[in-house]
Amino acid sequence: MLTNKEKELIEEIRRGNTRAFTDLVERYKDLVFTLSLRLLGNREEAEEVSQDAFIKIYKALVTFKGDSKLSTWIYRIAYNTALDRIKKNKRSQDHVEIDQVRKMGLADMDDALDKMVQEEKRQLIHHSLAKLPAEDAGIITLFYFEEKNLLEMEKILKLSANTIKVKLFRARKKLASIMETSLEREILESNG
Repeated sequence: MLTNKEKELIEEIRRGNTRAFTDLVERYKDLVFTLSLRLLGNREEAEEVSQDAFIKIYKALVTFKGDSKLSTWIYRIAYNTALDRIKKNKRSQDHVEIDQVRKMGLADMDDALDKMVQEEKRQLIHHSLAKLPAEDAGIITLFYFEEKNLLEMEKILKLSANTIKVKLFRARKKLASIMETSLEREILESNG
């Protein structure tokens, strides 16, 4: 599963070569940060979780057998670290506010309105995801936002493809229900 380069890198890290670990962090920091940011929705928290994940990765490299791709193993640690943080926070993250619209021409205004609609949709999905149990939010994030296939998800989650399919189906139903309720509430508030 591991490339020769990855094997050499891991061996160097195990021997105490800090430069080798820096290389590993450089190679995977974007993957870890992006996953953390998508799950947590907060840059500061995502940075902290990324650091925590790399500390765990460093400590766990001693026991890494190489029976999965290095990226999958790192992804799994990052995913679990982010889920732990979500559980710890009980989902009280800050959310990104819509940027205020500056003075602009009509064409720019249309473009800005389109961006606002997209941002509102993104926020609705993000707020709805935040209301799901951590495991459900994680499965939806992996499948839809990280575009992981079932085989990759099996390795990350250590669950069978059939179990993942069932959990994904149930999580989607819960998410749809939450989004529907949020939209209904929004419509009622804007009409009231």
